[in-house]
Amino acid sequence: MGELPYDQVRTLLAVVDEGTFDAAAAVLHVTPSAVSQRVKALEQRTGRVLLMRTKPVRPTESGRVVVRLARRLTALEEDARRELGIADGSGPARLSIAVNADSLATWLLPALTRAARDGRVCFELYREDEAHTATLLREGRVMAAVTSLAEPVAGCTVRPLGLARYLAVAGPGFVARHLSDGPLTDRLPEAPVIVFDRRDEMQDRFVRALAPERTGAGRHRHHVPTSEGFCAMVAAGLGWGLVPEVQAEPLLRSGALTRIAPEHPWDVPLYWQQWKLEVPALALVAEAVTAGAAEFLLPPGTRNFPGAG
Repeated sequence: MGELPYDQVRTLLAVVDEGTFDAAAAVLHVTPSAVSQRVKALEQRTGRVLLMRTKPVRPTESGRVVVRLARRLTALEEDARRELGIADGSGPARLSIAVNADSLATWLLPALTRAARDGRVCFELYREDEAHTATLLREGRVMAAVTSLAEPVAGCTVRPLGLARYLAVAGPGFVARHLSDGPLTDRLPEAPVIVFDRRDEMQDRFVRALAPERTGAGRHRHHVPTSEGFCAMVAAGLGWGLVPEVQAEPLLRSGALTRIAPEHPWDVPLYWQQWKLEVPALALVAEAVTAGAAEFLLPPGTRNFPGAG
């Protein structure tokens, strides 16, 4: 197979990141024809199809391997340019990070703000459920992730961040209408529920832990794909849901929310996974995220009525 030409590898990464050959051409300041020729040449050199020509373009399994290589090479090149004082590499390091919506809405942004305060780092954040952020690491789309996966992804290191505590809550009126007539283990699985999206299984797992004979939460579901919107919809009385403790507490104090099964908080362990790269900017962010998590999350090992894992 021989060497993989760097210009071809970088071109493949640009196509994946930008989603189309035309957009990649604009970023690389070449023609779309040149982009297509480079990708075809790389596929011929590797003997594999690297891209699915969909809209947006998606890498194949083999393409993901090359994308991971390209992103690592780009990060190392930028770091080397910065150390050498070359003008093109003197700007901030760009880090792609996958994070779940609740962490983004509660504790992560202050940590990232501290890391980026001196202008050495800029971020490209991918929002994904904590159970699925590791997939973006495997695909090479991000360099680091906040994830519920304790086992390191190939080529990555992992460190525990702590436990994100969720509280099962609902509006007082909702509790009166749906949960007051009979045992909670009977009523909760039938009650309307708020979920983040179609892959959100947290409420289902909570119900199964509370009532093992049940298959999950109710079929009457509202899908709300933002952390703030999720909390607001629960407070509006449209369903019950698991809300981060830090978001639920002020609404509990005001009486806008009521706890369900208060003896059972739901704890989800979170981890920081990142590529094994000696890049100062990545190490800086990892330290800032770890310190920020220590301020907001429960220490590992204090798990109660556990969630993921």
